[in-house]
Amino acid sequence: MNQEQEQQQQRSPLDEKEDPIKFGDVFNVSGDLASKPIAPQDAAMMQTAENMVLGQTQKGGPAAVMQSAATRNERAGLVGHRDFTDVAGEQGVNVTETDSPGRRVITESVAGQVVREYVQPMPVEQTAVDVIQQRNKAVDQSDASAIQAAEVRATGVNVITPGGLASTAQSAAIYNARIHRDEDKIKLRDVLTGATSKLPADKAATPQDAEGVVNAELRNNPNQVTHPGGVAASVSAAARLNDNIND
Repeated sequence: MNQEQEQQQQRSPLDEKEDPIKFGDVFNVSGDLASKPIAPQDAAMMQTAENMVLGQTQKGGPAAVMQSAATRNERAGLVGHRDFTDVAGEQGVNVTETDSPGRRVITESVAGQVVREYVQPMPVEQTAVDVIQQRNKAVDQSDASAIQAAEVRATGVNVITPGGLASTAQSAAIYNARIHRDEDKIKLRDVLTGATSKLPADKAATPQDAEGVVNAELRNNPNQVTHPGGVAASVSAAARLNDNIND
C-alpha cells in the first residue's frame, strides 16, 4: 500500500461531507438567514404553524421543503435532530392569513422574511340584497312585501324597523302607485342603495330564504306570479349561486 492509499483510508468521514442545504438555497431570503443550514426543528416549527393556521401541512409548501432539506442535512450528519437555526428560533416562524372579498392571502415567513406568499380564491356568498341591488325595476307592493320577508330572513327580527329597508320599500310602493311614468318611479336599486349598512345583520341567501320571499311576493301580486328581475327572482338567484358554491 502506497502512502497516498494509506492517507485515503485514514481520512475521517467528516472530511467527505457535502455542504448542508441552507435557507438561501431553497428560498429567496437574504442576510444571516440565507447562510444558515435548515435544521429539523426549523421544519417542525413551520409544520406546526401551517397546521395551526391552515389545518394541515401544505403539499409542496415551505414546511414540506424544509422537512426534506432538514432530513437530508441530518442524514449527512450536518445537523442534529434537535437542532434549530438561531435566527429562526429567536425571530420566529409565522403563517398568516389576510382575507378580502373573494380571496385570501397566505403569507409564510421565517425570521421575518417571506418564504412563500400565495392567494387562495374564496367564493363570496351572495346575500339577498347583493343580487337585488343589481335590479332596476320600479318598486310595487309585491316588491315591498318580498323585501320585508327578505329583511326578516336576513336579520332574524320579525319587526319592521322604522327607516329600514322594508319601511322604505313600502313608502316607495305607495309613492309609485300614484306615478304614471315608469321612469319617474322609485326603483329597487334606489331603495337598496347602501342596504347592507341599513341592516343590523345580513346573511347569505338560502333556498329556504328564497321560498319565503317568493311566497311573500306571490301573496301580494294580483296575477299570482313573481316578477322577472324582481325581489323573489333575485333572492332565488342568490340562493342558487350559494348552493353551487357550497356543493
